[in-house]
Amino acid sequence: MSSATSPVTADLAAPDDRRWLVLIVVAVAQLMVVLDSTIVNIALPSAQRALGFPNSDRQWVVTAYALAFGSLLLVGGRLGDMFSRERVFITGLVGFAVASAIGGASVSFTMLAAARTLQGAFGAVLAPSALGTLVSTFREPRERARAFGVFGSVAAGGGAVGLILGGVLTQYLSWRWTLYVNLVFAAIAVAGAVAWISPSRPDERPRMDWPGAVLACAGLFLIVFGFSRAETAGWAAPQTLGSLAAGVVLLAGFLRAEQRSSHPLLPLRVILDRTRGGSYAAVFISGIAIFGTFLFLTYYLQVVKGESPLTTGLLFLPMIGCILISSNLSSIVGLARFGPRVLIATGMLLGTGGMAYLAQVSVTSSYTTGVLPALLILGLGFGMIFAPAINTATFGVARRDSGVASALVNTMQQVGGSIGTSALSTIALSTAASYLVAHHTSPLAPAIAATHGYTVAFSVSSALLGLGFILAVVLLPSKRRLAELRNAAAAAAAPARAPSPAAPAPAPSPATPRPAFEAIPAGLCGCSPVVTAAHASAATPVR
Repeated sequence: MSSATSPVTADLAAPDDRRWLVLIVVAVAQLMVVLDSTIVNIALPSAQRALGFPNSDRQWVVTAYALAFGSLLLVGGRLGDMFSRERVFITGLVGFAVASAIGGASVSFTMLAAARTLQGAFGAVLAPSALGTLVSTFREPRERARAFGVFGSVAAGGGAVGLILGGVLTQYLSWRWTLYVNLVFAAIAVAGAVAWISPSRPDERPRMDWPGAVLACAGLFLIVFGFSRAETAGWAAPQTLGSLAAGVVLLAGFLRAEQRSSHPLLPLRVILDRTRGGSYAAVFISGIAIFGTFLFLTYYLQVVKGESPLTTGLLFLPMIGCILISSNLSSIVGLARFGPRVLIATGMLLGTGGMAYLAQVSVTSSYTTGVLPALLILGLGFGMIFAPAINTATFGVARRDSGVASALVNTMQQVGGSIGTSALSTIALSTAASYLVAHHTSPLAPAIAATHGYTVAFSVSSALLGLGFILAVVLLPSKRRLAELRNAAAAAAAPARAPSPAAPAPAPSPATPRPAFEAIPAGLCGCSPVVTAAHASAATPVR
């Protein structure tokens, strides 16, 4: 896929001495958004006791965030393309902080759920602008690889960090601090954004595709809502089936509307590129698996093995360490040497093996032999998936589409995580219930049943990652194909650099730099080459 972009005002990469400071700001913002998907999980029992809401309402503290975040991401991405990305980024940070303060001060379940919904809405504005800022700041391939190694580490490991931080804050301060802590993250990020991120605004502001926005938001909302209802009401419930069916119909209508729209919310050229589509699929599938891992291992360690919230969070540290190492090595070294197909396919294979290992865990398994090896394998695998996939999915996208392309990455991860949490929870709970019916006489039956449900969920995740391996091999390009695309890009760029004999270009004035066309090499990103216009310059605890 080849496309061209028009010159934009002040859309230059940040000066060398600011680029890495911008990366820190973006990483802090992304960490805040990702860890909020899990940090409240550990605090839920304490919040429930304090506010006195029933078990039937407990899931909505988590689901309200996911519903708002997942359904509004495409709209949030388009806002970053329409206005100054720096202002959209800061608006998202401030709104997220205000919503977090409201949630921390909640005196009722309704107030807490409303605050979580507001958090998700501002997170949908913040996350695409954060990634879009990174895309526009790092243009040089080697620096870009380092930056996306860090960003991929945060995207993959932020959920586990949320479990650890949630355990610390809940155990030593209060469940309210799992929300108040966002004020600290937001203050740091806002100060850094004001100081170091340069404003950028398109010369031609895209218009909002309101019909597409309504269809996309409603469709994504109903899909996530349907999977959430399946966890409590069951798959055969009319509300579950009706929501999922309506969501599919609305999303099909959204794609049809985008084909006809002159200003589409999601230009189909962004996703029809095979390489980019394969990267989105990788983020989606790994999002299902990684959030399922956090959820069920948390329950296994706390409910079955009787660990404290803090200890449970700390037991995830080996996985976080492996993600940090793997994502940076794969992005900085591996992507240029092997291309995205080898890295992402290998990561999917490691994930398949790690999940299969976890599927063997039992009530009597020890952490050292039953859980730790799987965490190490999964950490290495997820690190090899997220950083290369995010880099590949956003590299070479036209400036006018960068916000939407960035939003799609977050949409795939968040919707994948929401679907994984709901669908896998339904599978685990139904399996555990069936086991209890058949083996209710044993004193350890509740613990064994819960563990059996978790292992079935791990087996399903292993199969999904196996599917991801097949898709990575089929959709993502080989290193040889990348070289061909790079050569094609260079050939396409050569005529653009040559002056036209029929109409020689006038010499640029010293005050007005002339736009120069550059071909973004495909070798490091795995995308089709894009020619862009650039400015020169509760069971019984068992141990």
